[in-house]
Amino acid sequence: MFLFRRHGLLIAIVFLAVIRLYAVSKPPDPPLNVVVITIDTLRADHLGCYGYKEIRTPNIDRLAQEGTRFERAYTPVPITFPAHTAIFTGTYPMMNGIHDFSGNKLGPTPLTLASILKTHGYATGAVIASAVLGTRFGLNQGFDFYYDHFDFNRLDESNLYEMQRPGNLVADQSLEWLAKNYRKKFFLWMHLYDPHLPYHLSPPYDKEYASHPYDGEIAFADAQVGRLLRFLEEKGIDQNTIILLCGDHGESLGEHGEKSHGFFIYNATLHVPLIVRMPKAKTKTVNLVSAPVSLIDILPTILGILSMKPPSTVRGESLLPYMTGSVSARNGGNQRSLYAENFLPRIHFNWSELRAVETKDYEFIDAPKPELFDLNKDPGESANLFLEKKAVAAEMRALLANLIQKYSTNQEFAKKTSLDPALLDRLQSLGYAGFSGGGDLTISNRDLPDPKDRLHIYDLISDAMSDSQHGSYNDSVDKLGQVLETEPNSVPAHYLQGLNYYHLKESQKAVDEFRRVLELSPDYALAVYNLGLAYIRNNQMDEAITTLQRALALDSTNFAAAYNLGAAYLRKKMVPEAVAAFQQSLRLSDDYAPSHLGLGEVLLYQGRVDEAIVQLQKAAELTPQDSRVHLALSKAFTSKGERNKAEEEIGKAQQYQSQQ
Repeated sequence: MFLFRRHGLLIAIVFLAVIRLYAVSKPPDPPLNVVVITIDTLRADHLGCYGYKEIRTPNIDRLAQEGTRFERAYTPVPITFPAHTAIFTGTYPMMNGIHDFSGNKLGPTPLTLASILKTHGYATGAVIASAVLGTRFGLNQGFDFYYDHFDFNRLDESNLYEMQRPGNLVADQSLEWLAKNYRKKFFLWMHLYDPHLPYHLSPPYDKEYASHPYDGEIAFADAQVGRLLRFLEEKGIDQNTIILLCGDHGESLGEHGEKSHGFFIYNATLHVPLIVRMPKAKTKTVNLVSAPVSLIDILPTILGILSMKPPSTVRGESLLPYMTGSVSARNGGNQRSLYAENFLPRIHFNWSELRAVETKDYEFIDAPKPELFDLNKDPGESANLFLEKKAVAAEMRALLANLIQKYSTNQEFAKKTSLDPALLDRLQSLGYAGFSGGGDLTISNRDLPDPKDRLHIYDLISDAMSDSQHGSYNDSVDKLGQVLETEPNSVPAHYLQGLNYYHLKESQKAVDEFRRVLELSPDYALAVYNLGLAYIRNNQMDEAITTLQRALALDSTNFAAAYNLGAAYLRKKMVPEAVAAFQQSLRLSDDYAPSHLGLGEVLLYQGRVDEAIVQLQKAAELTPQDSRVHLALSKAFTSKGERNKAEEEIGKAQQYQSQQ
């Protein structure tokens, strides 16, 4: 018996030693990588994996087959920037402060997913397809590499929404970054913008999807997703990479009379695809989740998979319990109520904002004319049951008020941006309106017009804006005239009309329109700035100087106002004041070529040739094809007796003049 015990003890000791040896020799599990793919303007019901038969999306479908597909995922805002802010902070707009593009940028709080992962040693990279997500809006926080590279100072850019990068170039940059970083643990965000208007189909999609170009853009985006997936597989890192794909918002495609998105908050624009494929080594997940979920759940879900605790600001839920089938661990799954909003009508038109709550069975939209839809019987939301089901509507209204109160904050997290007028013109060209966040129980302002009653006006203004941005100023004037017949005090209509008359060189009419804007909205800084430009064109220099000084008082970051103030001073032969204004402009933005040119010409006039050459060479570096810069440099080099350099600059000027 004693020998048996000794023998057994010896076996146990040997067994433990083997276990320790195995534990020491076994390589540690590789770190988990994170890839997030957002596809702009992507309806869930236009993907093969969501049952759509008119498209081929094999790569996204494969992700859905291998991962978890969320059947009912919703965006809280049907607008690109605030939707992505919700995705990467796990917060609703009433906390993060990003309701629209109205001169706000994301502040340092709440933390972004990239910031969190960076503190855990991740290499972080993002490749952005549209200027609406550019660095100036703050979503670059936490990224080592943020490829936006859109030039907001290009004054000839016709439309912000056309400042986009096709998906193949986005994939090129994404793969180039991955090639340098895939041996580290990494987080990559790849943003594809192709399904967003305007559609530009390339072969073979232009033929196959000629009758339904929106689907063709989705199919093209799917091909770029496939390129990324193949890279991960070829490098053998797909096994330890979390891949999450979602839309940021949908597209109405004419439903409810809405041509695209961003005006209403029906599910045509709120319902988005959401697919999560776990690393192969992780727990097996269910293939389909039918409970309602929100895009604010993405950040806590990724952190949950990585076993990281989300920040206290996060208001989304980890979707891991849904993915593993233990839905009962999270309030029964189907009991959730989700918030959505659209403040665009309020911010840009002074019409009522829209706010909604969505449950498993209903969507309630609070507006001056509220709406209630039974999503099980009426998924297209065509029958408003608000009057028929008053008890349900009252319950849903109370749910919405509770959500607003629960998720609002008294802190001001969003920051004002320092944006140039060229960009503001594209972002705020629909005009002025102020708003306050949803910090009280007043869900919507019922004294303001209901957006449903203003859809025709919205379409007219949108079409007029498009006409103007593409040079059809007279057509734009006609459409805005129709708007002003219905809404004579429309700030955006008068403002856009002022821009039209300015471009048509009808400067007095431009002055009149901008002055009318300022009667309605006295502190509208961009209108003050444009009134100053109209005064210059109308040869009213004293008025221009006073107005541009006020524009700078309202917005001390407006470097273009400082430049034009310098130009107005020059017209009055107030040279020292002009120099000071150009210098002020350059202190605000050293990359603004017109100010370098203006200052260089004034310095040359004063005989300060060497200083002038420095400024003019900087202007040439920023705008090498501007013949005026090279002519000024030629004069400067002639003044120094450097004939060869002067002739070289004359040659460049003639070359670029011939190309114009």
